[in-house]
Amino acid sequence: MEKLVIEQTQSTPYILFSGEDQRFMIKGESFPENAAKFYAPVLEWLKKYVEALCMEQMVLEFEIVYFNSSTSKVFMTILDLLQVQVELGKRISVLWRCDEENETAIECGEEFKEDLDKLPFEIVLI
Repeated sequence: MEKLVIEQTQSTPYILFSGEDQRFMIKGESFPENAAKFYAPVLEWLKKYVEALCMEQMVLEFEIVYFNSSTSKVFMTILDLLQVQVELGKRISVLWRCDEENETAIECGEEFKEDLDKLPFEIVLI
């Protein structure tokens, strides 16, 4: 499957999804005018990839400094999609990387983690 690369802008994060390299990353700030539209190709790529994923391990890394509420809804959609795949036996986990001084990012990570009972979700302070 061809990798997905979206370069970072002032209001959107850098996104790299590469099954070949086993790199799955969303990094930066995310407050696009239309989060659903911006993340539509990301969700489409991810859905196709995880449905085809056999026994390989997948680790999705988030390193988000700031995101708005519409992005939060999209992130929850992504995490719900991954949790369903874990329930089907896929080996998927999430690393939520955030600066140890960014209390908002830490709290958001903790809230996401609380909502996910099957998807391994680790908060990593950097």
